[in-house]
Amino acid sequence: MRIFAAVLFFFSTTLVAQKIEVTLPASAQHGHLIVVFAKDDKTEPRMQMDEQYRSAQAFGVDVGIDGIPSAQKVVVDEETFGYPLRSISYISAGDYFVQGVFNVYEQFRLANGKAPWLPPDRGEGQKWNRKPGNPFSKPVKVHFDPKSKDPIRITLDQVVPEIKGTQQDPEVIAQNPATSKWLKYMRFRSEKLSKFWGRDMYLGAWVLLPEGFDEHPDARYPLVVWQGHYSAGMQPAFVATPGGGGRRGDSGYRFFQDWTTGRLPRVIMLYVQNANPYYDDSYAVDSANVGPYGSAINDELIPAVEAKYRGIGQGWARATAGGSTGGWEAIATQVFYPDSYNGTWGACPDPVDFHAYQNINLYDDTNAFFRRGDFGSVAVPADRNPDGSILANTDDEFAYEHVLGTHGRSTEQWDIWQAVFSAQGEDGYPVPVLNPITGEIHKDAVKYWQDHFDLNAILKRDWATLGPKLEGKLHIAVGDGDTYFLNNAVHLLDNQLKLSRNPRSDAEFQYGPGMPHCYTGGPAEYTMQQNNANWPQRLLPLMTEHMKQTAPAGADVQSWVY
Repeated sequence: MRIFAAVLFFFSTTLVAQKIEVTLPASAQHGHLIVVFAKDDKTEPRMQMDEQYRSAQAFGVDVGIDGIPSAQKVVVDEETFGYPLRSISYISAGDYFVQGVFNVYEQFRLANGKAPWLPPDRGEGQKWNRKPGNPFSKPVKVHFDPKSKDPIRITLDQVVPEIKGTQQDPEVIAQNPATSKWLKYMRFRSEKLSKFWGRDMYLGAWVLLPEGFDEHPDARYPLVVWQGHYSAGMQPAFVATPGGGGRRGDSGYRFFQDWTTGRLPRVIMLYVQNANPYYDDSYAVDSANVGPYGSAINDELIPAVEAKYRGIGQGWARATAGGSTGGWEAIATQVFYPDSYNGTWGACPDPVDFHAYQNINLYDDTNAFFRRGDFGSVAVPADRNPDGSILANTDDEFAYEHVLGTHGRSTEQWDIWQAVFSAQGEDGYPVPVLNPITGEIHKDAVKYWQDHFDLNAILKRDWATLGPKLEGKLHIAVGDGDTYFLNNAVHLLDNQLKLSRNPRSDAEFQYGPGMPHCYTGGPAEYTMQQNNANWPQRLLPLMTEHMKQTAPAGADVQSWVY
């Protein structure tokens, strides 16, 4: 009896804590509230959130969506889900800087009749903490006392300003007189995406024209599609002045010099902005939840770009490349559109085999967070340093994303994979591949993933038709110390392709011993920074030489060589 009473006393004292009362403006009635605690004010608390162990503390609350009523005031208490600590009751007494941000959602009325609440991108690349129009509070220094009954009060009386007209606006970037001769910007309305989403949807397209484009009006050019995360400007960077931009700015200036002096093959380079309601990038495939981005890019945008800027417009004269998210996209684009591209160079790609979904085996594991024996268990790591030291485990990373958005709406990494790879549920949201709180893996969802987006499984299943179309086209690099264990899936793909027959795969794989994310291959004596800094310069000659060697009889392999 005394033991039972002691247990009750323990929970009654640890599960009660000082509350946070947040006053919302009229513009914050539909969306997701995030309240952040930080120990210092070196940056605003909203900028200190991270999926690794160094993160600030945050709590998330849905408001006015999915049957939850709107409110003028919202309370964060001991039952509000948090990360890294799961409850406010576990925060120690002390001084903190507290800030609230409200991620405003809109209801999308899809063509299939579903009506999910989602955060639209507003030109910032799906960053909740700096999304234009999102209300937030100024950081407030408070003394948090778990025993206090007086709530800490904050008011969201600030608004993130619009990007239009600023230096982050692509339209402004495109007007830079130092680069505008070569660098063009298109805002392209996609009919396919607009129909799917039930509203006008646009792709942004940065088009980098070759040196001599205006002086050679009869030339037609190959196209290189550069894949990757949202960026307001061109990826890779195209910078007309040296210095001031760190490594990216310096490598961008070297690229600018090489491009504009004719030292590089003359091609059109295309970088697509495809931020969407789930992430800063669509993964460039047709998805039940994210929409037909593969079709929109390949069937609508690319033909428009090639028509306007004199592209050759044939599969033998196209190539694609990218790293990380862009690495997966580059490989998937070549696999899903095998006749439309003549080579892919994918570096440090996101999981290409779901036996190694980072460090989770979706097929054989039953839980994504822990592997359990009869008496013991071990946490599943998610992030590491190249020396093997762990930076985050999977349960914490899923908690982090759940705090930023429920129903897969965090606009972060695990949730976009789920949005892209999953079927759509009856509620209009992605079918969960696993429980974000418990880690239980849902095998029905995994089967859908395997059939539609496991690139290794697809290549094995369809090799009789895909194999002949991919000869000479697959080039993949990854560091064997990849921060997110992405090398594991690449090795599985490599091993499987070595077993292929009729034809036997000639895919090229390069591994960087001890190299972290995102290793792009290159000379072994180079550092990772040296390899990455000149990656476009290394690839373009390889791409164009392969195009010339494999071009069909009578193809134009001369007009663009001058």
